[in-house]
Amino acid sequence: MPRLLCIDDDRSVQHLVTRALETEGIEVAAALTAAAGIESVETVRPDAVLLDVMLPDMSGLDAFKIIREKDRQLPVIIVTAAGSSDTAIEAMKLGAFDYLTKPIDIAQLERLVRQAVESRRLASVKVGMSDLTEPADSADAFVGRCEPMQEVFKSIGRVAQQDVPVLIRGESGTGKELVARAIFQHGARSNGRFLAVNCAALSETLLESELFGHEKGAFTGAHDRRIGKFEQCDGGTIFLDEVGDMSPTVQSKVLRLLQQQTFERVGGNTTIKTNVRIISATNRDLEEMCEEGDFRTDLYYRLNGYTISLPPLRERGDDRVLLLQHFLAQLNRDLGSEVQGIAPNAMQQLLEYDWPGNVRELQSVVKQALLHCTGPVLMASALPADLQKPVVTAKPKAESTLHAANGDAGRVPDSSNDDADETAAAATSDAAALGPFIAVRMAGGAGDLYAETLGFMERELLSRVLSHSGGNQSEAARILGITRGSLRNKIRSNGIVIGPDIKIAAP
Repeated sequence: MPRLLCIDDDRSVQHLVTRALETEGIEVAAALTAAAGIESVETVRPDAVLLDVMLPDMSGLDAFKIIREKDRQLPVIIVTAAGSSDTAIEAMKLGAFDYLTKPIDIAQLERLVRQAVESRRLASVKVGMSDLTEPADSADAFVGRCEPMQEVFKSIGRVAQQDVPVLIRGESGTGKELVARAIFQHGARSNGRFLAVNCAALSETLLESELFGHEKGAFTGAHDRRIGKFEQCDGGTIFLDEVGDMSPTVQSKVLRLLQQQTFERVGGNTTIKTNVRIISATNRDLEEMCEEGDFRTDLYYRLNGYTISLPPLRERGDDRVLLLQHFLAQLNRDLGSEVQGIAPNAMQQLLEYDWPGNVRELQSVVKQALLHCTGPVLMASALPADLQKPVVTAKPKAESTLHAANGDAGRVPDSSNDDADETAAAATSDAAALGPFIAVRMAGGAGDLYAETLGFMERELLSRVLSHSGGNQSEAARILGITRGSLRNKIRSNGIVIGPDIKIAAP
């Protein structure tokens, strides 16, 4: 269970933080003085720290400096009184994770603590590169014996100690973040910070602010100065995921940073120096984007100091069996299951599937299957519906009549049309569901039937695609041709619940 150390002499704040985070599954350890908190860093070994600026025995800023000396990778969230954020901002310049103002906003507290715990995991949980099938207690494993994966491991070894930008390429779900973390952990900056930013998850303004920070009043909602990731990560490594989704404005600022190691905050004129190593990742064709003018060619060459290409799961041969064994062992431990093996027919279906969502989808499928498994062997019936072998049905009588009318009577049906038949059958099923929906709304005197029908169709489409991707939102967004941010908004607005099964919440 993740653990937060809360250093604050106000017992009401301690109580508030404990109550707020217990629902998040985060354990809270309390310290009422700076000295007790500094000691607890070693004894409690927290995943994140919530540190008040005003303490009875020492200033929070001085305590922060001591904590940084003990553990440079430990995320520290500074807490300060409203209207006196200068000290907190100063601490962020020195490497604090973020800051909160009192009275503490619960939603913001939960969000920042979750981010801090994840930041700690990214920086400290080792990435093991091996072919072992037993999960280590504190490792995210890169499992692979195939030749392409061995080349990936060699590439990580070659470039980790070289302070050059690295571009990681591969389809969604192939493990690009694991490669970035392995490079960081084996590199010369391993004692510094490792921060990850998903460029596809934020709008242009928010991404620019997240990376470079902003001055107070720079835009609507900018109530205080914010220190960006590049400034926080001075001396460390920053991972830019989905770098192909950056806007032209952000691309220009990142290019300047790579060239000069300087930047300005949004709405600011002060030039700030920083020294960061950039590791970026993409599943898009950057060369084609450069030709079409969607990505700066000069930035592409700067980011592409060294390329590591990850193979899709369908090209990794027997690695699929190793990964299945690995995830089975790992999830048995995490879920408290006791599944000892996989039935032959289930294994056959797992190996014949093409895994468009790659390793991430494989892990999701194994997890779903274990949750549905009732015995010591994982049976084919426990697998998600998308992996079940399709049942071929006879063609409708009307279609046979149509063929006869066109002079095709007696011709042997072409099996290559099976997929089209299944698609048509699915479309017919959708139409059958849509008809009653429209009829009920019309009978009820609907006055906005067009919008309601579009909403119905959108919910059906999203539910089907998310079920197909096993809940993998990146893969679902790719299939739909929209950004992950847009997909998340649609999921939220349509009340879709992603779990073992995709459900639509009752309004």
